Amino acid sequence: MPNSMSDMTDTSPPDARLLPHSSHWGAFSVLARDREIEIVPHPRDPDPSALLGNIPAAVSHNARIARPMIRRGWLEHGPGSDDRRGYDEFVPLSWPDALDQAGAELRRVYAQHGPRAVFGGSYGWASAGQFHDAPRQLHRFLNLAGGYVRSVNSYSSGAAAVILPHIIGPQAAVAGNNVSWAELVTESSLVLAFGGMALKNNDVAGGGTSQHIARDSLATARARGAEFHLIGPLRDDLPTLVEAVWHPIRPGTDVALMLGLTHTLVTQGLHDRAFLDRYCTGWETFETYLLGDSDNQPKDATWAAAICGIPAGDIIDLARRCAGRRTLITCSQSLQRAEHGEQPVWMGIVLAALLGQIGLPGGGFAYALGSTSNTGKPPLAVPLPTLPIGRNGIADFIPVARIADMLLHPGEAFDYDGQSLAYPDIKLVYWAGGNPFHHHQDLGRLRRAFARPDTVIVHESAWTATARHADIVLPATITLEREDIGATAGDPLMIAMHRAVSPYREARDDYDIFAGLAERLGIGEAFTEGRSARQWLAHIYEPTRHALAERGINAPGFDEFWEAGELALPVDVWDGGILRDFRRNPEAAPLPTPSGKIEIASTTIAGFGYADCPGHPIWLSSVESAGSPAASRFPLQLIANQPAARLHSQLDFGATSLASKIKGREPVRIHPQDAAARGIRDGDIVRLYNERGACLAGAVLSEALRPGIVQLSTGAWYDPEDPAAEAPFCVHGNPNVLTRDAGTSRLAQGCTGQLTLVEIERFSGPLPPITAFDPPPGAT
Repeated sequence: MPNSMSDMTDTSPPDARLLPHSSHWGAFSVLARDREIEIVPHPRDPDPSALLGNIPAAVSHNARIARPMIRRGWLEHGPGSDDRRGYDEFVPLSWPDALDQAGAELRRVYAQHGPRAVFGGSYGWASAGQFHDAPRQLHRFLNLAGGYVRSVNSYSSGAAAVILPHIIGPQAAVAGNNVSWAELVTESSLVLAFGGMALKNNDVAGGGTSQHIARDSLATARARGAEFHLIGPLRDDLPTLVEAVWHPIRPGTDVALMLGLTHTLVTQGLHDRAFLDRYCTGWETFETYLLGDSDNQPKDATWAAAICGIPAGDIIDLARRCAGRRTLITCSQSLQRAEHGEQPVWMGIVLAALLGQIGLPGGGFAYALGSTSNTGKPPLAVPLPTLPIGRNGIADFIPVARIADMLLHPGEAFDYDGQSLAYPDIKLVYWAGGNPFHHHQDLGRLRRAFARPDTVIVHESAWTATARHADIVLPATITLEREDIGATAGDPLMIAMHRAVSPYREARDDYDIFAGLAERLGIGEAFTEGRSARQWLAHIYEPTRHALAERGINAPGFDEFWEAGELALPVDVWDGGILRDFRRNPEAAPLPTPSGKIEIASTTIAGFGYADCPGHPIWLSSVESAGSPAASRFPLQLIANQPAARLHSQLDFGATSLASKIKGREPVRIHPQDAAARGIRDGDIVRLYNERGACLAGAVLSEALRPGIVQLSTGAWYDPEDPAAEAPFCVHGNPNVLTRDAGTSRLAQGCTGQLTLVEIERFSGPLPPITAFDPPPGAT
């Protein structure tokens, strides 16, 4: 086949100068000389993220993929299920041969099995650029190729995304234009933070951010006199500067505490009955449960205390403090990333409704405020540059966290949001811009699932576990090696992301890779529309320029914008969105719920008949919790939360991430009482284990967590000592060898990876080497 533009790579080094760029953890500039770079945070950012320190290593790290690769077993035996995925040898190919192989396999699967056999969900954060967003590039390509099975929702917020529209409105309304940081600073009197508002989470925002404002906002609110209460087992989920009252709850018991607070408000006459009557529906149904009329168990403070571990007197005092003032209930994403994760979101809204605060500036309920950097900031007034992806003619989908179920059980029925669906029979998995071996739970099970398809194709810049489990690996550039436009709906600065270094070895942009494949499938012109990547940037910039001009704002042409390096975009006036309008006039501005009101009880959800998510919020215990049968063998609750030293697993080999490790392993925090009972000292390498697997980590003794809890962040690259083992042993510290792969409920089928049960012991003997950042056999 003749060379197409995707078979050509410009390797000329760019000039050494300060170049604007962006990432999910902040805007910056880069000073580049050959492949040596220096990162300079954006001057308008008052609190730049330390995660910027991970970027320089990405340019030429040994983990980078140097050339196209094909797995030897697939090359020699052809497509088919294969348990050797993940530890087979790789064979290098030329770009034309690699694209020929991938193109031929795509044609075979589409011809023999149809588009419902192709999974292109490709979940992941990818890059901050609007054009070189790998999942969008993939979806555009697959839509033109004939369609694909997609995934819906996210690992971060899978339960909330489904439950919120039933009871109050879409997630964007409850987490977006609802309660702002500015209102928290000026209006909130008491902030009841369930799951906290950890600054490490505010480091990141999908698409980037030019200003990290959470630290200053929290400090200013506290200086004004705002009172903060942290409900969570980790004391540092709110920064010390807010002087929060810490209520060290048992993990996963927030609903019980909320019920105890609600019972106190009702029985002491502190609830806003007028608000419930005018703005809500279903109160009477829920009240019978709350007061115990339906099950002979009042959900009072004493009942709640026995479950959540907070003294009954503290619960009663806290309820009284919440009443009669501007109280904001916040719910972090972590709460709903667990079994029955729909319940704390629903119950948090009910608690806020009883206080009569929903729709008021700085009051009511805010989902995920503090979970990402741009939540709670004013929305943009103009559209962003966006690559069009076309239409997917295939309706089939899965909830994103059910990928292993789909691959292992084709044809099996499952429930989702009132629908009865069936898993498709997937023959080809195509992934670009993500790493399911980071996001997903029970990695031993996921490895078995990835062994089942005929073919796995992956675009990656580095040898992640996902790349190692692929049959065809196509090396992709990183953002520093290409041009793009950095922008996001929650930040007013649009960045011209200049190319700072030439591509690593034979790496190519995802766009060029898909252009080459599209040519081989006969859809090349439809995919590229005759444009180069730079021409596409100018093309997708035009709607933004036009919208600015319509508002009478000086709108530079693309070349002028590119030379300037950035462009400030206008934002809308913060108006509190649909909840503020509803508060002002519920008859004229009803909510987009079945009743038009806040649904304390939902006849729609009740009609689904789900025992694990009934028609109003209730307390449901987890199969893996303190006091469950499994706790007799694995008595410690593991919190697998987001890391402070990187975004998910991105750039785990970067300087900031590596500096956080202990003897090369991910740190695990353990309370001194639990450590002493097991003979563990600070800095020891320990083994965490349960029936699903085990991992090593470096012990950090800390009183900043409740006894009975250990905390091991996600994101360490999966590094199994024996890749073929049924129960994997990760020597690097990936907690997802331990977590449980089950949906939150039949309603949302969200991720439940936040909490699980483990035991921990001091590790003795020679430490296994860490090979996560080394290329696999044949790939050097």
